[in-house]
Amino acid sequence: QVQLVESGGGLVQPGGSLRLSCAASGSIFSDYVMGWYRRAPGRQRELVAAITSGGSTSYADSVGGRFTISRDNAKNTVYLQMNSLKPEDTTVYYCNADGRVLHGPNADYWGQGTQVTVSS
Repeated sequence: QVQLVESGGGLVQPGGSLRLSCAASGSIFSDYVMGWYRRAPGRQRELVAAITSGGSTSYADSVGGRFTISRDNAKNTVYLQMNSLKPEDTTVYYCNADGRVLHGPNADYWGQGTQVTVSS
């Protein structure tokens, strides 16, 4: 069974930091593109950050340089370091593993999500 397990969410004050982790198992390997998404209720899905197997990264404009995505291929784990958090960052964050280019159209997997709440 393919499984993505997120952790690291929680409650933090504005300006604080969190580090999210996503551990991939099953058939997920280092040639997948890994990403973090968020979706507020009633709103469009937003790609927060993504990283390729070669280490290339991309970020949403809304991140504004505050977030950093990284991966540890030996552990098959991706991280999202979140600094200078704002109340508008509050939502559930989802890990995604996308291997469709190399592994076919069904190689696209999602975690269950981890809640991030930024509030004073």
